[in-house]
Amino acid sequence: MIVVVMGVSGAGKTTLGRRIAERLGCEFIDADDYHPPRNVQKMTAGVPLEDDDRWPWLERLNALLRERADAGRDAVLACSALKEAYRVKLRAGIDDFRLVYLKGSLEQLRARVSERRHRYMPASLLESQLAALEPPGDAITVDASDSPEASVAKAAAALAP
Repeated sequence: MIVVVMGVSGAGKTTLGRRIAERLGCEFIDADDYHPPRNVQKMTAGVPLEDDDRWPWLERLNALLRERADAGRDAVLACSALKEAYRVKLRAGIDDFRLVYLKGSLEQLRARVSERRHRYMPASLLESQLAALEPPGDAITVDASDSPEASVAKAAAALAP
């Protein structure tokens, strides 16, 4: 099983993804670790990524996920996956693909991103992410305001065979 924990910046993807992976006893992958330097430079400068910036990154992530799936290894990926086309790219060639969507209110997300220090994602990019977001219709939806424990429990229950 490949699980993608998705949502905008500040939703809690990394926290939830790590905890789900721990609960499932599988590998955790943070998509932020795989951005090419050019993407990191743009985001650090407060410039939103465009689709052309994302395609090579998404292809690389899909290759990583297919490697795990083809080897019969479960994995959890934390990734913004804001648009349906991005999710289609991530899921290509993977039979058991699950999506967990962290949904939060604008006020809550603004508060979270303003309180934290991400290595390259400034709070100013939250608006562009929200504008690009296409909420998924085929996901396990988790309220970003829930505690991490409640979110993991909900996601794990829905992911159980």
